[in-house]
Amino acid sequence: MTLHLPDATGGLRAYESRTEPFAAATGAPLASRTVFSAAHVVADPFADASPDAPAAVDWDATLAFRRHLWSHGLGVAEAMDTAQRGMGLDWPVAAELIRRSAAEAKAVGGRIACGVGTDQLTDRAPGRSAPVTLAGIRAAYEEQLAVVEESGAQAILMASRALAATAQGPDDYLEVYGHLLRQAAEPVILHWLGPMFDPALEGYWGPADLDAATETFLDVIAAHPDKVDGIKVSLLDARREVDLRRRLPKGVRCYTGDDFHYPELIAGDEHGFSHALLGVFDPLGPLAAEAVRVLDTGDTAGFRALLDPTVPLARHLFEAPTRFYKTGVVFLAWLAGHQSHFTMVGGLQSARSLPHLARAYELADTLGLFPDPKLAEERMRTLLSLYGVTS
Repeated sequence: MTLHLPDATGGLRAYESRTEPFAAATGAPLASRTVFSAAHVVADPFADASPDAPAAVDWDATLAFRRHLWSHGLGVAEAMDTAQRGMGLDWPVAAELIRRSAAEAKAVGGRIACGVGTDQLTDRAPGRSAPVTLAGIRAAYEEQLAVVEESGAQAILMASRALAATAQGPDDYLEVYGHLLRQAAEPVILHWLGPMFDPALEGYWGPADLDAATETFLDVIAAHPDKVDGIKVSLLDARREVDLRRRLPKGVRCYTGDDFHYPELIAGDEHGFSHALLGVFDPLGPLAAEAVRVLDTGDTAGFRALLDPTVPLARHLFEAPTRFYKTGVVFLAWLAGHQSHFTMVGGLQSARSLPHLARAYELADTLGLFPDPKLAEERMRTLLSLYGVTS
């Protein structure tokens, strides 16, 4: 059927929806690459919650989506920025999410890694009287690390807004991360999240210059290579990621977090490749898993043929301001039937415009990402009508 979709000019254009979805089978864990999908949370649409209230989560739908990802052989990266950490999901609810998801992973045999941060220091910060110190930052990290380790999940040490605001230079980063790595029970993943994802992380690792920041980051890893499973790099800079991964100590993996260049980075070159920990693999999960299975056979061209066409959608979802990509991710999950509503914690469903969402629908539909194209079309039509599009 024909939908009339709004564009950036304020006009409407006709679009013929796809009738058949992409056929992707569920399967065993992937072999040639370790692949995590950072997963979104499903809000409780009936909760009487204001945007700055603690998040109200639909636990059944949230865990069902994680089972969907595991069924395709993907790992789940839990309680990351895709799950709205720092943008609606506060630490007490994130801790509950970690415990529930880790238990679910154990029950189904799924792989899981969970975000460890310091957001309890900045949640509802205007009401906080005591200044944040490096000791307080270490303690906050330790509290969250204990929750993740007690749950049986792997830890991902996320970048800290509090540390970015408090650190006086590279030595403070070396001290805080060194302290955490020495006490971590198992090797962790270090996450370098760029300011395009979170403006509060500008100048992370001390220097504003990225080359100098890279040296500090590598110093942290070199001092504790036995405690670093890998690094997740989210800078949207493919060349910088390639240069960085070539300098990693032996045995330390690079997990791409580059939602613009992931096919080429995962495919790799004669010197190596990146594994993946990506927010865009939330909507792309089945297709991405199928592509990596093709790569498992040694067919790099076939892998690229499947995954390269997804890049326009990824670039659209993650366009500036990039931190609002979560809205498009949840929108596509609703259209795909993974949840019954388009509501987000913190009211973040309002963060993207109707033309942006319409283009996301068109790109995703063209790829065949919706298991039931008719349902997706009906839901898109419902959204259009709420905005006054009647034709």
